[in-house]
Amino acid sequence: MKELRGRVAVVTGAASGIGLAMARRFGEEGMKVVLSDVEEEALASAVKALESEGHRVAGARCDVRFQESVDDLRDAALKEFGAVHVVCNNAGVARAPGGGKMWEYDLNDWNWILSVNVMGVVHGIRSFVPLLLEQGDEGHVVNTSSGNGGISPLRGLPIYAASKSSVTQISECLWGQLEAVTDAVGVSLLYPGPRALDTGLWTAERNRPDELAWSKPRETQTMDGLRKFMDSAGVPFATTPLHEIADFVVRGIREKRFWLIPDAENIDQNIRTRAESMIARGTPDYMVQERALVVGGMGEAGE
Repeated sequence: MKELRGRVAVVTGAASGIGLAMARRFGEEGMKVVLSDVEEEALASAVKALESEGHRVAGARCDVRFQESVDDLRDAALKEFGAVHVVCNNAGVARAPGGGKMWEYDLNDWNWILSVNVMGVVHGIRSFVPLLLEQGDEGHVVNTSSGNGGISPLRGLPIYAASKSSVTQISECLWGQLEAVTDAVGVSLLYPGPRALDTGLWTAERNRPDELAWSKPRETQTMDGLRKFMDSAGVPFATTPLHEIADFVVRGIREKRFWLIPDAENIDQNIRTRAESMIARGTPDYMVQERALVVGGMGEAGE
């Protein structure tokens, strides 16, 4: 899709973080944008901010855990702008690191994260891909994954890693099925990075529904806490500006690229290391590199 001006984009998880950066970047390209999020006040503030910058935008609250809510988002976009050309399934949550092993996690941790990160993408595909095909115009789907899962899982975040691995494979299959029926609708898989990301994902628990609450309190990691830990360990700590990720997405859509993986030596090495372990039928001993992955491998994705 070379020409974005005048087209319509829908972005979930757009009240902050990567989603907001993508929405703003689409607006700078002259696109009309529907911002969606589960957090109403933050969504209203994001819409107001982009409108003040001169972008043509609308907001629609959506809980991507539910197909009906995503269907309503599609209908709201059509009512507002008459078409949809780019869909970014970006909303995501994570269980903050800290406390216990995966066999000790609340079942609600699994239910919450998988319902947003995996089923949210599934619901987006079910709602919007038929529309993109029916319109008979160019279209594009961008699914936000993560190097944590898509490339190398972090053992301290197994549910998040499982969810993003699922998004990777769902996206590969979506590309294959669309490629078999059309050359007009493309798919991109976004691995944000290459450094850590300062987004709302670190405080995603603020939007956790009551019915999926923790059974007991626990300590959690924050961006500031991670930064202090790395500083104390003498490990350089840096973040990737979110506008760079949004620029990367726009280029990927224009070039119709599937793998949106940042160009970084350590990321390429992580891919090789995991592939070599599989070819050797060995063990995933690359997981001992977890600290390097957190700091310099791939950042986290989502709202």
